Amino acid sequence: VQLQASGGGLVQAGGSLRLSCTASGFTLDYYAIGWFRQAPGKEREGVSCISSDGGSTSVQGRFTISRDNAKNTVFLQMNSLKPEDTAVYYCAADGPYYIGGHVCRLGDEYNYWGQGTLVTVSS
Repeated sequence: VQLQASGGGLVQAGGSLRLSCTASGFTLDYYAIGWFRQAPGKEREGVSCISSDGGSTSVQGRFTISRDNAKNTVFLQMNSLKPEDTAVYYCAADGPYYIGGHVCRLGDEYNYWGQGTLVTVSS
């Protein structure tokens, strides 16, 4: 069971990046997926999450989370990036939830974590 986050890189302020979180060894269909980030010297914080039935929560209005179950992947589209968005971004899975109606949260519920992908936003 593995999650792989990818898509990070160096971007100028105001630019965009799309992060991907791909699962191997299990299907994401019944899992809530969360994106978290940790900047140097700071605590990890939740960014966005999406439930198994597609309901989502984003702390940042500039970020949009989506899922493509056919590709076993969840995406985080980040627009209008700011230098303060610089961090290592992690994806995590919470579940499985076989009955609909679960509302995702950005707490300690997540069972599986991927390695991070570094996003650097230059000013």
